[in-house]
Amino acid sequence: MNRIATSPNKGLSSMQVAERVSAGLVNTPVDAPTKSIPQIIAGNLFTYFNMIFAALSVCIILVGEWRELLFLPVIVLNSVIGIFQEIRAKLTLDKLSLISAPQSVVIRDSGETSVATRDLVQDDVVILKAGQQICADAIIIDGEILVNESLITGEADEILKTEGTELLSGSYVVSGTCKARLERVGADSFVSRLTLDVKASRKLVRSEMMKSLSRLVMVIGILIIPIGAGLFWHQYSVLRQELNESVVKTVAALVGMIPEGLYLLTSVALAVSVVRLAQKETLVHELGCIETLARVNMLCVDKTGTITEPTMLVEEILPLSSVNLTLSDERISEILRDHCFNLGDENETMKALRKNVNAKMLHSGKARKAVHTLPFNSKNKFSAVLYDDGSCYLLGAPEFILGESFEAASGYTSKGLRVLMLAMAQDMDNLDKVEPLALITMSNKIRRNAEATFKYFAEQGVEIKVISGDNPETVSFIAQKAGIEKAEKYIDATELDTLEALKSASSMYTVFGRVTPEQKRELILAMKSEGNTVAMTGDGVNDVLALKAADCSIAMASGSEVAAQVSHLVLLNNDFGSMPGIVAEGRKVINNIGRSASLFLVKNIFSFLFAILAILAGFSFPVSPAQMSLVSTLTIGLPSCVLALEPNVSIVKGHFLRGVLFRAAPGGLAAVFIALCVTLFNLTFAEFAQAATVCAILLAINGFAVIFRVCQPFTLLRKILCGFVAIALILCTTIFAPLFALEPLGLPDLLIMCTLALICYPATEVCSRIMDKLLKIYEKGITICFHK
Repeated sequence: MNRIATSPNKGLSSMQVAERVSAGLVNTPVDAPTKSIPQIIAGNLFTYFNMIFAALSVCIILVGEWRELLFLPVIVLNSVIGIFQEIRAKLTLDKLSLISAPQSVVIRDSGETSVATRDLVQDDVVILKAGQQICADAIIIDGEILVNESLITGEADEILKTEGTELLSGSYVVSGTCKARLERVGADSFVSRLTLDVKASRKLVRSEMMKSLSRLVMVIGILIIPIGAGLFWHQYSVLRQELNESVVKTVAALVGMIPEGLYLLTSVALAVSVVRLAQKETLVHELGCIETLARVNMLCVDKTGTITEPTMLVEEILPLSSVNLTLSDERISEILRDHCFNLGDENETMKALRKNVNAKMLHSGKARKAVHTLPFNSKNKFSAVLYDDGSCYLLGAPEFILGESFEAASGYTSKGLRVLMLAMAQDMDNLDKVEPLALITMSNKIRRNAEATFKYFAEQGVEIKVISGDNPETVSFIAQKAGIEKAEKYIDATELDTLEALKSASSMYTVFGRVTPEQKRELILAMKSEGNTVAMTGDGVNDVLALKAADCSIAMASGSEVAAQVSHLVLLNNDFGSMPGIVAEGRKVINNIGRSASLFLVKNIFSFLFAILAILAGFSFPVSPAQMSLVSTLTIGLPSCVLALEPNVSIVKGHFLRGVLFRAAPGGLAAVFIALCVTLFNLTFAEFAQAATVCAILLAINGFAVIFRVCQPFTLLRKILCGFVAIALILCTTIFAPLFALEPLGLPDLLIMCTLALICYPATEVCSRIMDKLLKIYEKGITICFHK
């Protein structure tokens, strides 16, 4: 395709666009936001454990024990459910991603039009404004902008880009407006090549829970091979059992060792959570952030757009009298109109000013064209314009324009108003002689649900920090009105000139004003270094560095494009008041996964320990695969699904896997103890004919005891669950007993079973108390080591 020097005013024609689409010169992203449907199906079917289950099924078929294949339908059903839920989540995410997909203003056929960023083509002329992420490598052909390349280079410096200079995809516009011609799009762009390189070299970043589960699954996957081989050899060669019996008992042990539903439950629960959050108009960019959100104990917010509505209102324009110069209201409005016209920024402050002065200047002449402009940025805190007659005007924070506090402004900031100063300077580079011309006071309405939202977080033990670029006194006043605790503790970040001062202030103060983007990031990192799990909400370009640094970042869809792109979650309804529901959803999912995981691991702990004990002590594994399926389905699969539906908004703390193992260990150890008692009775009394059936029923009863303990304190749903499981156990061990390879019991068998059944719950309680003491000793030891 021959390159063309596209005109900044005409752009490409429709025919030229079609030619580039046909040639594949389209800005298609290289990193798809979700898996494809074939990838989801393959990922659920061809897992390591499914391959093991397939091999075990073949072994069972070869020895002709068909009824022992009862575990197979459960595995198939698990995979089907996993596929269905993941596809459902994918379709929901794709739909939301399409709605919230970034748009670009492009010049085509001599006119401006808005197209999806992914539909741009090489040589397109795009209009770039503050807050936009640069979507493809480009060259500026008209105008100038300040660009931040920190997302691709790590350097947070703002770089002035003028006509003829190159723009790298992945960077973002801080201020200014320009027209740029796209040079490299799609896979050829800088950010796409960087993405492919990173994907090829990096390991998948997972949440603490998913890493723990992956580690657990890996360990189990390694251990089951030698333990399974050793158990088969022991039963077939040492105990001289028949081949079919040895195979069946070994398969039963291996089926019990594999947490077939645990990883699936986690994936499905997270996928369902994504769908639920989508129903709350929240787009999830990373699945792992749901767990992080559940662990958050510190929430950092901006003032504008979070505590207050994003829109601003000009309250007053107050001329300032001086010895050298006093201007009329009309002249001040004219200067402000020209200032807004030349800068062209689309932030809320400029929108409010433009609306105010345009209403006053309806019948005035055209605005003057400046010869040079300095857009507002978060470091200078002011903007400037220079005209051909040498006059230079500044607009921004009074203390930054004057280099010192301005007494007249403090009376307004203490009332929660934003104060800007209009001033005249000799030139842009010399602010030694500045003449104040007027003060402009502006206000934001506090969101109607802000107070209730912050009250919720206070009740949930989440500390709020307000980090803003505004005057700290203004921010503190607004924060107190919104009901944020300790909002009277505020500091001006310009006083924090070292990292040590910043770290010290991060724990001492609640409100931080006049914060630069770099300081926002350092504050987040300081809070994280103290062991906090930090979430950050933001919507502006100045929030991007902090959003990237936070454990969990939340952006408003109405804010800057780049803030939405780098955040973990995007609030499509732009309502901070929906945050309690989002946090509650995250906590509900993670807490319920933890509770359900402990049920799964009871069976795994029993199977591993008893298989090893059987090899060492010289006896057989006590139950068959069909009997193990009874225990799994009624005391693990069904309860875990029901408990996963319950609300649970308590904050998630501690190490996931350690907590789950400590909760599961009592039930697993009690099951080993009971099975060992049955085995010893069987070895001692020859008339104990149905040891396998007795053991299977006792394991089911022990599983019910674990459910009974997990369900405390009881709710209506938990009572129904316990009642249903009890009735199902009675039916499955009587009417449907043959289906689960359960044999009729004689009187001696019944007496032994009833005796041992009475100790199931006490055994679980004793083991639980022992584990609680061990946990306290462990935590005490960790605390002592930490202090040392």
